[in-house]
Amino acid sequence: MQVTVNLYSNKKGEINNFLSSFYNTNLEIYESLKWEKKYANPLELAEIIGTFIDNLDNYNISMWISLDKNVFISISEHNANDIIKYLYERYPY
Repeated sequence: MQVTVNLYSNKKGEINNFLSSFYNTNLEIYESLKWEKKYANPLELAEIIGTFIDNLDNYNISMWISLDKNVFISISEHNANDIIKYLYERYPY
């Protein structure tokens, strides 16, 4: 089962800046206002969610995740910790 992370922005270059910092490389996706990545290991979401929340004030982007087909959850400072805890409870490997 794969889980999905979607990033959205209204400002060109924001997603590139965030992901380039996260991956410590320049991804060169300056024009993109949307980014999607599928993860085989759902626990990998915890790191990108944590980084997203830690840098929420630095980037004009929003994050949505999908753990189940066609069900998307908006990540915010209010639910990020609970979602990370839930990931470790639902996928305890």
